[in-house]
Amino acid sequence: MNKKIAVVGAGGWGTALASIISKKSAVLLWCYEKEIVDEIKINHSNNDYLPNVELSENIIPFDDIERLEDVDIIINTVPTQFIRSVYSQINFSVSDKVFVNAAKGIEKESLKRISEIFNDILNVEANHYATLTGPSHAEEVSKNIPSAVVVASKDIDLAKYIRDLMSTGTFRIYSSTDVVGCELGGALKNIIAIAYGIAEAIELGDNTKAMLITRGLAEIARLGSACGANINTISGLSGLGDLVVTCNSKRSRNRTVGELLGQGLLIEDIRGRNKMVAEGIETTKSALLLAKKLEVELPIIEQVYNVIYNRLPANQAVDNLLAREFKNEIW
Repeated sequence: MNKKIAVVGAGGWGTALASIISKKSAVLLWCYEKEIVDEIKINHSNNDYLPNVELSENIIPFDDIERLEDVDIIINTVPTQFIRSVYSQINFSVSDKVFVNAAKGIEKESLKRISEIFNDILNVEANHYATLTGPSHAEEVSKNIPSAVVVASKDIDLAKYIRDLMSTGTFRIYSSTDVVGCELGGALKNIIAIAYGIAEAIELGDNTKAMLITRGLAEIARLGSACGANINTISGLSGLGDLVVTCNSKRSRNRTVGELLGQGLLIEDIRGRNKMVAEGIETTKSALLLAKKLEVELPIIEQVYNVIYNRLPANQAVDNLLAREFKNEIW
């Protein structure tokens, strides 16, 4: 491997991806916090974000974003709402670089997907961009528990290149050209996971949870289709796969947000409880605005929005969903 690679963002997922790459070559890891740089250098650990994992000496932490000028492949794990502020610091050309995004969300206010954000701020073209997404808890990936994800690019050769570059014996990557479907599947599943967590907190049953996953997937497909996604993508790893793991896992940050909302906590209090970002909080607002713009109905996502931002009691949100007019299953 003769490409210089940097992972930008030293949260759990960024550190896990750096750990994967470090099995094959040296990898740079940009850290927002200087203390994380020092911990990785001295102790080969990142216990705030990926506890109980020993990191390879092939991981080289740094905090000067200008060092990205010498890199060939930039893998982003900076949360969606901070991408613009982080990458706007770059004052050199990136026309010769490949960007692989591994964050999941829709930017608030602009309602842009992450590929659109990178194109907006750095003029990253479609044939230099890929998105890596799917059911992949950082803790499990870093401990070599078998996982499968998908990498999508308009340029199938680039998708296949990243697939071959980052796959390991336990981290299996599939390739795709449906960037829109993969980006929206990864973003919207976080909102449904919040709904699932709410259902868990107010002690609703397995039937209800199955309903939320199934009808939540229908909402992801409906908005995805309106944005130009391939409907089959939503049934794959970036849609159904990621939705299932994010809803079912007690390690899911978005499900945890839902559980706390269901217990009656306000979103202002929940935000301060964990250093890690739950992307679904802001994506709920962005997705609903995008759906209204495109005239797409998202009833579950709308009720999650009401619980988060309008302080609607969780039980009332459930009642609102059940009181909707009857429809055909596919509409």
